[in-house]
Formats: sequence, C-alpha cells, structure tokens
Amino acid sequence: MALDQFPHGHEVEVEFNSFELDPNAPLYSGKSIHESLSKKYGMSVEQAKKANEDLGKQASSVGLKFNFEGMKPTNTFDAHRLFQWAKTKGKEYTYTEKVLLAYFSDSKHIGDIETLVQLAVEAGLDKEEAIEVLQNKEAYAQEVRADESKAQRYGVTGVPFFVINQKYAISGAQPLETFRNALQQVWEEENPAPVLKDLSSPSQGAVCTDEGCD
Repeated sequence: MALDQFPHGHEVEVEFNSFELDPNAPLYSGKSIHESLSKKYGMSVEQAKKANEDLGKQASSVGLKFNFEGMKPTNTFDAHRLFQWAKTKGKEYTYTEKVLLAYFSDSKHIGDIETLVQLAVEAGLDKEEAIEVLQNKEAYAQEVRADESKAQRYGVTGVPFFVINQKYAISGAQPLETFRNALQQVWEEENPAPVLKDLSSPSQGAVCTDEGCD
C-alpha cells in the first residue's frame, strides 16, 4: 500500500528472503496453532487465542482473512527450498503469494509435498521440476541457509522484518505511515537535491532579479 502511494514506487525493487521462525518445528501433528503457540511461548491456550484474534483483526483491516482455527503449523523448510527454486524461474512473488494464502486463509498443509507441488503449478511452475526439487533434500538448502545467516547478521528474530537499502530496518506490522515515511526518507538520502558552490567574483557581474538589476 505504501509503494502504491509513493511517487517513485515503480523504482523500488522488493526482494523476498527465507526465514524460519522455528527451524526445528515438526511437520503438522494435528495440534492447532493456538496449542503450538501455547507450548512454544509458555502461555495458556486462551492467551494464544487472544493474541491470534488481535492479529486477525489487524489482517482484516487491510483486507486479509486469517483462518486461525484451521491453520496447520508445520515445518516450512521444503516450502522455502521450493521458493528458492521459484526465484530462479522469476516466479518467487507468485509462488510466495500462493503459499501465504494457502497457509493463513485456506488451511492447507504447506509442509506436505503434494500441497507444495500443487501450489507451484498454480504459480506457473513446472510440476515435474517441482517434484524433483522437493525429493532432493539438498536442493536449494544452501540458499535457504544463506538467507537465514544474513537475517542473523541483521539481528532478525521475527517476522515481518523489512530492510531498506541495507541501511534501515522496520520490524513488525507497522502502520502505513511508517512505511511511507521510510520510503520518502531513503529516497531523499539517495537522491539529494543538487547544491551548487558559487565561484562568482563578489565584485563583478551584473545580476538581475524580479526587483531589478545590479
């Protein structure tokens, strides 16, 4: 939304990177997202539900529908490996959108191989190649780990996390105004107005202004 309102939005390049909130997470076991968060953060299930409800309201305010009751928390490493492959095909944005919608809204298991293959196909990627990538557990694993190492160097501990021109960071679901201001600030720093150094001799040279000539 901020990019749509930013005069130079068409000149901004958006790059997605891999990040796992819990690299050791198991595949979906049947537990709800509330139960998983309760165990991970040492809170009650009711507290987890309340936190998710609040997050759902934020999502709703920008036109997103999060279905927490149907979410299937799982290990996402294969989804990230497939993302890295999609990147080589120029389909990372479409693929990512499909995966996020599948998880947050459509209650799909994005740790499941068949689900990931279907999402890849929906994103316009080749089915057989997707299967080949997923079956080879080493395929694009280094690329995922490289992104995560970079995130560690930046000090990223949660998502969403935005890095602008490797100079500024925005952490969390911030208000629209925060992103607009950040874009404008970075643009002005990267494209400063020209400042001329005056080499004129102070004692010579006629100058005319709106008020007359000297």
